[in-house]
Amino acid sequence: MTAIIGLDFGTTNSVISLLDEDGRSETVSFRLGAETLEVFRSVLCFWSDTAKGNALRHEAGPAAIEAYLEDPLASRLIMSMKSHLATASFSETRIFGRAYSLEALIALFLKSLLGASGNPAPDARLVVGRPVRFVGETADDALAERRLRAAFAAAGRENIHLALEPEAAGTRFAATLGGPATVLVGDFGGGTSDFSILRFTPGKGTEALGHAGVGIAGDALDYRIIDNVISPALGKGDTYKVMGTALPVPPAFFSNFAHWHRLSMMRGPKTLREIEEVARLTADPSKLRNLIALIEDEAGYGLYRAVSGAKASLSKAESTVLRFEHEGFAVESPVHRADFEAWIAPDLARMAGAIDAALADAGLPPEGVDKVFLTGGTSLVPAVRQLFDARFGQEKVAGGGEFVSVAEGLALIGRRKG
Repeated sequence: MTAIIGLDFGTTNSVISLLDEDGRSETVSFRLGAETLEVFRSVLCFWSDTAKGNALRHEAGPAAIEAYLEDPLASRLIMSMKSHLATASFSETRIFGRAYSLEALIALFLKSLLGASGNPAPDARLVVGRPVRFVGETADDALAERRLRAAFAAAGRENIHLALEPEAAGTRFAATLGGPATVLVGDFGGGTSDFSILRFTPGKGTEALGHAGVGIAGDALDYRIIDNVISPALGKGDTYKVMGTALPVPPAFFSNFAHWHRLSMMRGPKTLREIEEVARLTADPSKLRNLIALIEDEAGYGLYRAVSGAKASLSKAESTVLRFEHEGFAVESPVHRADFEAWIAPDLARMAGAIDAALADAGLPPEGVDKVFLTGGTSLVPAVRQLFDARFGQEKVAGGGEFVSVAEGLALIGRRKG
């Protein structure tokens, strides 16, 4: 029987690690055809089953992606649910005419995630990660935590322990240390970048010295690519004329479009009507009508996958080509790492500020940090890694377990709390 569950509910991916009563840990794997995955995509797909009287059905994780790709026009893909937890204005959404609260959507996802992992014992200790700061310009951390707890309760897991995600990653890293050390942990998810400074002493446990976080991470870097490469081809920067006066195409069309967790909210008739009204008054209406088609056809997943792939390529090469096609809209554009790093400079500055805030919270100068451990996919971006190399010295910086270290650390925290 599983004694402890570490559950990393992420913006993009979720991971479960199991720690049994003998202290053996195992990251749960998930099957997708012949493939074995360590991560479970944090998505839901809904569709109306015509063979069963239009009954509303849903899938989660890898199965949701498959269901969506089978018929994108007849389905609704829900992504980045975690990104809305701290947003008070987001209370519910309607899916095929049925209202769902955010907590209900996350509960559906969690039930599927736990089911796919074999439904670990209901009396097991469940340790769940949370960011230092939830994402959102006016993020309400207390609201986000209440909603997260309510979602788990609705999924049948009322008794959960919350732990900071970077502290969990650090706990996992501590197992590799041979002696006491002060470690700065950088945990980069899809929506947040979190930093914790921890003092590890073998035999005595962990002391948290300081924390800081910022609501930007992988999704924000994807946004920069979309905003600079894709959106101009869809009408960003163009003008439309009203009574002879040239006005800029509303930037809000593109700021929402470039954030993948906002795309589903653009499918409302009012928003699509507004875009069409502006399109008719532009010199080239086809651009904004391509934007409408991408929104109506739920083509966002394919676009974001292409953008994320280009970003990953830039971690290894100085340039890449971003390719995307949907019906009459096609992009084949070179993207250079130097340009990408210029686009993400504001995000890097905010990350650097959060690193400094964590040091200030701990009352330490950079020289007081013995080791730096980075985890999460964004930690592989060279410009992000350089933030730490420059401050702490390349020899101190390590990484690993980019997608599983938080879940494994949460399970280890669960053992410590017992």
